[in-house]
Amino acid sequence: MTRRAFVLDTEALWRPLSWISWRYGACLFAAFLVSVVSAWAQSAASGRPSALQTLGNWLPFILKGFALNLAMSFIAMALATILGVALGLMQISLSGLVRAPSRFVTHLLRNSPWLVILFAIMYLMPTELRLPGGIRMPLPDWFKATIAFALPVMGNISEIVRGAVHSIPTGQWDSAEGLAFTRSQTLRLIILPQCVKRAIPPWMNWYALLTLSTPMASIFSVHEAVSNAQAGMEAAGARPDLLFPFYLFLLCLFFAYIYPIALWTRRLEQKYAV
Repeated sequence: MTRRAFVLDTEALWRPLSWISWRYGACLFAAFLVSVVSAWAQSAASGRPSALQTLGNWLPFILKGFALNLAMSFIAMALATILGVALGLMQISLSGLVRAPSRFVTHLLRNSPWLVILFAIMYLMPTELRLPGGIRMPLPDWFKATIAFALPVMGNISEIVRGAVHSIPTGQWDSAEGLAFTRSQTLRLIILPQCVKRAIPPWMNWYALLTLSTPMASIFSVHEAVSNAQAGMEAAGARPDLLFPFYLFLLCLFFAYIYPIALWTRRLEQKYAV
C-alpha cells in the first residue's frame, strides 16, 4: 500500500467516527436542554430562579473544580508513567530478585479496587511532612487523592511496558547481541523506540479512565467539579429540579473532554495496526 493510499484509508476510517462522535454529543446535549426546560417549567410556577440561571451563577465555581480534576489527572498520569515505566522494566530484568517483587507490586496495584486504594492513601498519609529545620509542608487532600489515583494506573502501565517489550520479536535481541550491543543498549536504542507506538493507545485509554475516576475524590471533600456542583445545589436549597440539569452538565463537561481522546486513541490503534 502506498503512503497516499494509507492516508486516504485512515481519513475514510475517521469520517464515520467523527459523525458518530457528533451524534453522541448532540444526544447528550439535547438531554441537558430537555432537563433545563423541565426544571424551568417547575421553577416558573414557584417563582424561584430557573435552573439555567442557577447553573450560570455557579458555573465559574464548577469550572474551577473541573480545572482541579484536570490538574489531578495530569499530575497522577505523569507520576504513574514515570514509576510505571521503571516498574515495567524491572519486570523484564534478568535478576529474579528484581523481577519477582516488581511483578508482585504490579499485580497488587492492577487488581486492587481504586476506591480501596483511595481510602487507604487518604487515611494513611499524614496531613503534613516535617522537614529538617522545622519546616512543615502540608499535604492537601487533593494531592493525596492524586497519589492514590496514580498507583493503580502505575501498575497497568507497568504491564503495558512489559507486554510491549515482549511483543518485539526475539530475533532483534539476537541480532543486536551479534553486533556486540549490550542488553541495556539493545533495550534503549532498539527495543524501547519500537514499544512507544504500541504503548501510546493503551496509555491514552488509561489516562481517560484516570480522568473519569477523579470525581471519586469528592468523597473526601476535595473541591473538584462534582463536589462544587453539589455545593451549588445545596446552596440553592432543597430543589430536586436542579439534579438533572447540574449532573447532565457535568456529563457534558467530561464527555467534551474525554470523548475526543477516545476517538484519537481508536484512530491511532487503526493506524498502527495497518
